[in-house]
Amino acid sequence: MRRSMKLAAVVLSGSLGMASLAACGAKSTDTSSSGSGDGSLKVGMAYDIGGRGDQSFNDSAARGLDKAKSELGVGVTEAEAKQGEAEADKETRLKNLIDAGYKTIIAVGFVYQPAVNKVAKDNPNVKFAIIDSNDKDQPANVTSLLFAEQEGSYLAGVAAANKSKAKHVGFIGGVQSELIKKFEAGFKAGVKSVDPNMAVETTYLTTPPDFTGFSSPDKGKEAAQGQLDKGADVIYTAAGSSGNGAIEAVANKQGALAIGVDSDQASQPALAKYKGSILTSMVKNVDTAVFSYVQSVKQGQSPTGVKLFDLKADGVSLATTGGKIDDIQDKLKAAADAIKSGATTIPTAPAAQ
Repeated sequence: MRRSMKLAAVVLSGSLGMASLAACGAKSTDTSSSGSGDGSLKVGMAYDIGGRGDQSFNDSAARGLDKAKSELGVGVTEAEAKQGEAEADKETRLKNLIDAGYKTIIAVGFVYQPAVNKVAKDNPNVKFAIIDSNDKDQPANVTSLLFAEQEGSYLAGVAAANKSKAKHVGFIGGVQSELIKKFEAGFKAGVKSVDPNMAVETTYLTTPPDFTGFSSPDKGKEAAQGQLDKGADVIYTAAGSSGNGAIEAVANKQGALAIGVDSDQASQPALAKYKGSILTSMVKNVDTAVFSYVQSVKQGQSPTGVKLFDLKADGVSLATTGGKIDDIQDKLKAAADAIKSGATTIPTAPAAQ
């Protein structure tokens, strides 16, 4: 459900590079006045739908890029996705970044996997990273940056179950996919670990190939309202910027609480007026993964394969902004310790109903 390094000046040479970037919605960042590096490494980031400003998944990735920009002195540009775009559009976006001189490219989101596979195969001298996806057939120049979403979501479930007065909670997923099912599975397991009989509502906003469930706050708001009407008083939404609508609906219901995702949503300026209704957020540290990847490339390494950011590696966590889970920290710590030690194994797919 959209969040950073320091990049030196980026000079795009030739009209082809500039035209290509404009065609794919890319934004070049010039940091000549503050970059600490020589700008020899240029990193292109291709966002998922919602892009920078979604207050969630893409914004977390953007924070990692910003940190790389400010601390590593690399040159960057960003390319936005469009609603309803074809697979060919994603391929073109990646190719345009390459044509503009970017030889390290980060694709934000599993929807890029087919495009990354094709473009990476055709450009073996370019390093690619893809967030939230791993394909056994992907080329050797692709690194998968993965997260144990089910572990962080389990802790979110523990928090929800302990805070629900109605003994009735809800989960909203943006798009019914294997990735989002990990969030659902972990959340439900966490809830049931506290109270096996607690009711859990489940709603998905869209199913593939419709990915608007990640960028439709109106759909998130409607789904949350439906769950509130059924009696849920704590709702966890893993749906990108659609979650902003769900948080709004929850904030309009006295006594209800929302659980955010990917970024610490209670600290996001665009959601400030709702922060009093945000219990916590399951923070997925995409920024850490992005920075780590760019740093390794900057240091001359050639990362490849799968890099997993789990609870033990601080890849996922619960936000404490607002202090609403301070009184259950002992329970959350016990649950987290059990996961880290291997005593508790979290499912990655929801149990059959």
